Amino acid sequence: MQIDNICPVNGLILAAGLSSRMGAFKPLLPFGSKTLIEASIDSMLSAHVRQVIVVLGFRGPELEAVLKKRYGSEVICAWNLQYGSTDMLESVKCGLRAMPECQSFFLLPGDMPVVSRSTFSHLLNARPKQGSFLLFPTLEGHPKHPPLIHKSLIPHILEYQGEGGLRRIWTQYEAISRYVPVDDPGVWIDLDTRSEYESCVSRFAPV
Repeated sequence: MQIDNICPVNGLILAAGLSSRMGAFKPLLPFGSKTLIEASIDSMLSAHVRQVIVVLGFRGPELEAVLKKRYGSEVICAWNLQYGSTDMLESVKCGLRAMPECQSFFLLPGDMPVVSRSTFSHLLNARPKQGSFLLFPTLEGHPKHPPLIHKSLIPHILEYQGEGGLRRIWTQYEAISRYVPVDDPGVWIDLDTRSEYESCVSRFAPV
């Protein structure tokens, strides 16, 4: 299958969770002059991602209002109405059902605000000229987010009902998986706790 380079790349960001370990609503925590979710979205848009789908759940209407005001049609809001009792895979499915046609998409948790533009670019440049693919950035040999996922994997992700979630799905695609080394600490940083958030703000947030 030949890759159509005209067909766009989209982004999928997950922001449906309860933020229970943080003790505050993570997506709207300040990060410099932005919020965490805006920093995550902007990192994708800077790499020429066409549209970003953000999956909402907890405090969804509040977050939707912020995103629509800031981004307009660049961001599509999808909903995981079962956010309190489902896992990341269900949020991914909700986002994929709302995603416009694309050649491939990046997948990123909404609490990873400092992935560099170069990481997205390295993954895009590593795409094979033909066929399906699943590309992971690696740091110190460890696969991290955001993977770049070919559109041919979308039906299987939507249909999968087994145990193990996304990790189990990825093992089934080892033959088409590629690992792209990057020099980007942002692929390692996700913000679950207040101390992780404060450390990230101190280190990375623009003044």
